[in-house]
Amino acid sequence: MSSPIIYSFLGTLLTSTGEKRYVRGGFVYVQFTPIEQQVHEEEELKMNYKRMIISMSSKDVATRRPEYKKEYKKLGFKHDINPAQDFMETPPGMLALDHMVYFAKNHSDQYSKLVLENCYRADSHECPFGRASIELTKILCVILQIGEVPTEQGQTFHPMFFSHDHPFEELFSICIVLLNKTWKEMKATNEDFSKVLSVVREQINRSLNFQPTSLEKFKVKINSLNYTEIAEIWQQERINIEEQEMQAPPIKELRKQLEPEILELIQQHRLRFLIEGTRFKYPRGMKTKDKFRYVRLSPNHKFLHYDDCDEKSVPTIEELSKKISIVDLKSIVTGKDCPHMKDRTGKKGLSNLAFSLILESNNINDTNSLDFIAPSEMVYNYWIDGVNALLRQSMPSIATSRDLDMLLNMELKLRLLDAEGVTIPQQEPPIPPPPPNYNFCYHLS
Repeated sequence: MSSPIIYSFLGTLLTSTGEKRYVRGGFVYVQFTPIEQQVHEEEELKMNYKRMIISMSSKDVATRRPEYKKEYKKLGFKHDINPAQDFMETPPGMLALDHMVYFAKNHSDQYSKLVLENCYRADSHECPFGRASIELTKILCVILQIGEVPTEQGQTFHPMFFSHDHPFEELFSICIVLLNKTWKEMKATNEDFSKVLSVVREQINRSLNFQPTSLEKFKVKINSLNYTEIAEIWQQERINIEEQEMQAPPIKELRKQLEPEILELIQQHRLRFLIEGTRFKYPRGMKTKDKFRYVRLSPNHKFLHYDDCDEKSVPTIEELSKKISIVDLKSIVTGKDCPHMKDRTGKKGLSNLAFSLILESNNINDTNSLDFIAPSEMVYNYWIDGVNALLRQSMPSIATSRDLDMLLNMELKLRLLDAEGVTIPQQEPPIPPPPPNYNFCYHLS
């Protein structure tokens, strides 16, 4: 017998249990062997599994013909004529078949429910039990390092494996039920098989990290990690990685270089919004014939055209009879600093949407300001930004900060696509010292 082929967790047993370890190690060695080395047992194992599995997945098997191709296909084998070929690959070899038989024999209710449940699903949404069992066994072998030589430096210890006489088979039984549950939660099809396995692998790893002391505690923990929670964990991890990358000095420098270009883009958007125009409702108390005023910026950015309008009209720039020159704009004020809000004791929300354009005293309209209350926060932010841009000042709104951050992140991600998988250094690489001589230089005459 080859001693290296044993469970990694059994490597921690004391010398006094050497006989048990030998027997257990020998068992795993048999199950880890390719099927072609057990040709004399192939037919017997296949028939035992056939009799056990098919009889437990259907009540009227006695009336069936001795033809199991359809049943093998339903159970999810790739080779439905001779499913023994599915166990040719090692790992897991016959170990996967042993797990399937153990699950069907010792957890018959769960097995019957799992198989029958998939029988009534649409073909594309069936969870292939045979294929899933083989792949799950592979995952467990990799996670638990089965088949690898135990090392004295190993720090991983799972006490739950000493709480049952058949720990690995019980672990498989728990995880195959979980796999079917995750398959349903993801509404998976055959094309999503690898995605489901990646989620199950994550569920197993995270549950083992909690070092449960028994298989029952492991079962409770792993069933609490549903697909939605795993997806949220992955998303948060991606966000954390992106945030760390964005803090690297080279990324900060690139961000600083891109910022003026993005700000110019936002400014052009705000000015286009002003050109399209906005309908403002007159503040209460002002003596006006109509209740609304429409304001547009001229396409050449030199004039603000405005006039009274009704609730539904969208007048063209030619229909707006009044205008002020941008050069006559002195400043823009907001909130309680607005002339029409100083003596107002109304709702606080109105002052948050109020702004006034303060005009030079020598303007031809004989008015010191144009007063507005924006219909929404978005309109308020866009007009504040647009007017400040016309006055050659920075755009102060929260919307500008939000848009700047979003557009910069998008631009950075696009520019870093070619660097995907490359670790971005936190510091600049040191400049090497100059060469001892420059004899390699060649001067052209």
